[in-house]
This record gives sequence, structure tokens and C-alpha cells, in this order.
Amino acid sequence: MQHMTPKETYAFLQANPDAVFVDCRSEWEFLFVGHPVGAVLIPWYEGENWDLNPRFLGDVRVASSINRPVVLLCRSGNRSREAGAFLEKNGMTNIYNVTHGFEGELDENHHRSTRNGWRYDNLPWEQC
Repeated sequence: MQHMTPKETYAFLQANPDAVFVDCRSEWEFLFVGHPVGAVLIPWYEGENWDLNPRFLGDVRVASSINRPVVLLCRSGNRSREAGAFLEKNGMTNIYNVTHGFEGELDENHHRSTRNGWRYDNLPWEQC
């Protein structure tokens, strides 16, 4: 798995329009916190108990078809790194993780989007 900053990711996606941009956060995060423009939602964990999504591998395989790069994003880069390792363990290659994710690391006041992340870098995003 390769790791890219949000800005590197945006440039990569522009240069590789066949890449699949997977937001692996929960549906609630995707809808109410916002998400990068063009990202497809495939949760890594889901439900009120944050259970591993049993359809994750199959859904990513369907979305990426054959040999398309898969770029994973979550809130801070941790879930997406875990999901990427899972995909690789299950035979997928050409996996990328967005370091710092959509909201970035916590600051000294326990707030996000103040140090790094997709939103902090002012990259295209939308909220439903």
C-alpha cells in the first residue's frame, strides 16, 4: 500500500481518472460531515456497533473492476490504512491510503480540520 497526502491524492486522482476513490467512513460521516467530490461510499465499519462490513471486499472489487487503482480515505487515515491492509491481504494490489484522511489529526483542543486533512487543504468536498 502506498500513502499519499490529501494534496498528492488530489493530483493523483486528476492524473488517473480511472482510479476508484473510496470513502470508507460510515454513512453518517459521509452524509453529515461531508465527503470529497467524486468519492464513493463503501463503509469499512458499519452499524451502531461498528461491525466490520461483510460486503466491503466484494463492494470494492465491484467498484474497482480489473486493475483500477483504489484510493481509500477515512476520517484521519487510520481506518483506511486498516482497510487497505485487508484488501492487500485478500489479493488486491494498487491500493493507496490518504494520510490524515478527510478531517485530519486532532489538535491540542481535540478538534479536527485544524492541522491537516482533505478539508484543511481546501480540496473539493461537499455535504449532503
